[in-house]
Amino acid sequence: MIIAVDGPAASGKGTIAKALARHYKLPHLDTGLLYRAVAATVHRLELDPAREADAVAACDFDELALADPVLRTDEIGQLASIVSAHPLVRASLLRRQQRFAHQPGGAVLDGRDIGTVIAPDANAKLFVKATPTVRARRRHAELQAHGSTLSFDKVLADIRARDARDSGRSAAPLVQATDAATLDTSFLSIDEAVSQAIALVEAARAR
Repeated sequence: MIIAVDGPAASGKGTIAKALARHYKLPHLDTGLLYRAVAATVHRLELDPAREADAVAACDFDELALADPVLRTDEIGQLASIVSAHPLVRASLLRRQQRFAHQPGGAVLDGRDIGTVIAPDANAKLFVKATPTVRARRRHAELQAHGSTLSFDKVLADIRARDARDSGRSAAPLVQATDAATLDTSFLSIDEAVSQAIALVEAARAR
């Protein structure tokens, strides 16, 4: 069984995808980490994230890089949004994601284009969303917990800028698959969101 979980930054898709993976005993891949690894490599090598050739050159990273805590920083997240807009970067990482999705038994993947590009044949597709203000509050709290001094207004502006980049890029833009179920987490607790996600997956399996 393949479960695709898509949505914008800080919508809760990662938390939900991990919970679904535990519930169904499936491997999980946060595909955003792949782009963050590219971004971190670009940053480390002092390359230009806006230059496609530089970003593509950073795609050949070691799997161990996915465990680097620097990938979770806001700076790398912003760079990841830039490198992920390059068509050749997305093409370079496409096969790696598809292999993961189609491994024996299936998998849970979360990202921006799982249900539309990576695994359009997924058995269940969720599109997780929340209002920009709610998402900014979540991200601001997360960053503060890690010692960041970014203001809420700056985080909200960054969220909106990332939404614009993710939705407006030419290659695999953030868009809800026509057969994906919507899950709005704006006013749900984590337990409520996970419970609804499981119900939506079960409904998809029953169809």
